[in-house]
Amino acid sequence: MKQILNTLFEHKTFTREQSKEILTKMTSGAFNESQMTAFITAYCMRNITIEELSGFRDAMLELSLQVDLNKEFNLIDLCGTGGDGKDTFNISTLASFVVAGAGYHVAKHGNYGVSSGCGSSNVMEYLGYKFTNDMSALHKSLDQAGICFLHAPLFHPAMKNVAPIRKALGIKTFFNMLGPMINPAKPQNQIVGVFSLELARLYAYLYQQSNTNYTILHALEGYDEVSLTCDFKVFSNGGEKIYQIESLGFEKIDPSTIAGGSTVEDSASIFQDVLNNQATTEQNNVVLVNAALAINTMEPGLSFADCYYKAEESLLSGNAKKSFNKLISISN
Repeated sequence: MKQILNTLFEHKTFTREQSKEILTKMTSGAFNESQMTAFITAYCMRNITIEELSGFRDAMLELSLQVDLNKEFNLIDLCGTGGDGKDTFNISTLASFVVAGAGYHVAKHGNYGVSSGCGSSNVMEYLGYKFTNDMSALHKSLDQAGICFLHAPLFHPAMKNVAPIRKALGIKTFFNMLGPMINPAKPQNQIVGVFSLELARLYAYLYQQSNTNYTILHALEGYDEVSLTCDFKVFSNGGEKIYQIESLGFEKIDPSTIAGGSTVEDSASIFQDVLNNQATTEQNNVVLVNAALAINTMEPGLSFADCYYKAEESLLSGNAKKSFNKLISISN
């Protein structure tokens, strides 16, 4: 570890193989807690490179529990990196149920909040979901509810050495950047929200090398999802584009209208309000826009308006709520 830290202190970078080896050693217990804390902290002080991001991703996928679901289902994941410091409600998780309610299959990768108060796993657990990595249960969830939930710690057991350090630090680290790329189901379609434009470009470069249908989005005020508070940039298989909120038919909203609340209970209350069609217009719209972009990722031939209509129908008809209730029922 001394040599690794010296490399960081000298402002040098790691190769893809070196990065893979470092993360493999961290998760295998080769380094003690103080050494890992020093590495993570020092690493936070500089920008990640494509080689390093690739190496860390390779290690995490190699060490993860293998999930074989994408042969039977055409899957999509809606996942943000987190770490944007905006403390919005659980927009991408709700959008996942809207997408499932519209008839698509979602493999939602989630975790407890680290740099935010309430991650997707926090709210799902609070609302009664029992985490599982049982393949038959995941298959049944996709078949009957249109969605399965992959609680990261159950699929990345190697992370148990690192998780307490991340929680203690309570800040975004390079692990936030990895989250969306290490879904163990390896979905064929992904919509990924990232907290910086620089990271969006790194992601775009890596996803260009894959066979994934992808949409990488970054709201220009720093959100890792479409916030409707500002315009947003998208990188996809079709290239890159800046979307103006007004051009999509919306007015810009105040950030306070999509705040997530200070507790898990508050976040869960908003979550239920959206599914029960009792949420505010702003809350509904931000969920539906993100769901529409996910549908558009799977069906690029459709217009945004058509995709939004599908998302809206899913929510207003109660199909999104049915998908949620079915998933909870299966898990219990």
